[in-house]
Amino acid sequence: MDAMGVSRTVIREAVAALRAEGLVATRQGIGSFVAEQPAQALFRIESGQTASLADVLHIMELRMAVETEAAGLAAERATKTQRRAIHAALDAIDAAIERDEPAITEDFAFHAVITDATGNPQFRRFLDFLGRFIIPRNSVRIRTLNLRTYLMSFQEEHRAIVAAIDAGSVEQAQAAMRAHLVSSSQRYRTLAPERA
Repeated sequence: MDAMGVSRTVIREAVAALRAEGLVATRQGIGSFVAEQPAQALFRIESGQTASLADVLHIMELRMAVETEAAGLAAERATKTQRRAIHAALDAIDAAIERDEPAITEDFAFHAVITDATGNPQFRRFLDFLGRFIIPRNSVRIRTLNLRTYLMSFQEEHRAIVAAIDAGSVEQAQAAMRAHLVSSSQRYRTLAPERA
């Protein structure tokens, strides 16, 4: 408490959070101790874990499992306001491409608003947890002579996802998202200097 200048309540809450993660063990009347071995391994993706193409492709497979379902739920549940947000995110990618920018932030935002449209906040929490690592060009250098052409290829896939969500077609939205993520994986296998 003295070292950090915080109250006893803050310390109690911090210890409770560490205990919930299995990092601290408390013993009645004795105190709190760093656990010798955490009770469970925590799932985390650190920036150094996305250094290789294989790492990026593993994350793409994880995204496929989650975002395919999210697209289907968005098609089923999206409100008019959420559909407008999806269109705005799609337009923001177009604008970034016009400015000759890599559209990493805009691409992440596009996928994030689709998870918002599921009506299930856990999808967005998961995407936020993965963060910008879900956009492979954020961590893998690609060999391409024309960035704009490259970006436009996945933007057409984004348009197919949006069209399916607008149509309210669960199956088409799932298929469009899956096709986008499969195509993205294939592009990275082809364009990245390191082979998976």
